[in-house]
Amino acid sequence: MPLIAVHVLKGHDETYLTSLLDTIHEAVVEAFEVPETDRYQVLTQHEPFEIRALDTGLGFTRSDRLTIVRVISKARPEAAKERLYALLAQKLDETPGVPPEDLVVSVVENSSADWSFGAGRAQFLTGELPTS
Repeated sequence: MPLIAVHVLKGHDETYLTSLLDTIHEAVVEAFEVPETDRYQVLTQHEPFEIRALDTGLGFTRSDRLTIVRVISKARPEAAKERLYALLAQKLDETPGVPPEDLVVSVVENSSADWSFGAGRAQFLTGELPTS
């Protein structure tokens, strides 16, 4: 937890995609202070005509490295979210080379009752996992 959905354009090799997911995980662990073993990621590759990500009037030019990251998580402080955005932009620019203008991030919040990690139980509610 959190659950990370990553959307990219088709055409990147396995090395690039692995580096992308690893780097995103590093940023989440650092910004949200979650354990290294809290890794839930889904990568979806799209044809160019399947994604529209304009610049919202900010003057960004998007490239074939466009990366959209949706973070589904229990509530986090605004400072942690801002830290995540900055870390993602910095780390992904370094490795695997996603320009900061090509990064779109959205955090979607939910609560403890919205998670089951398996076995048909809500582990945050049953006490099997800490709620903090």
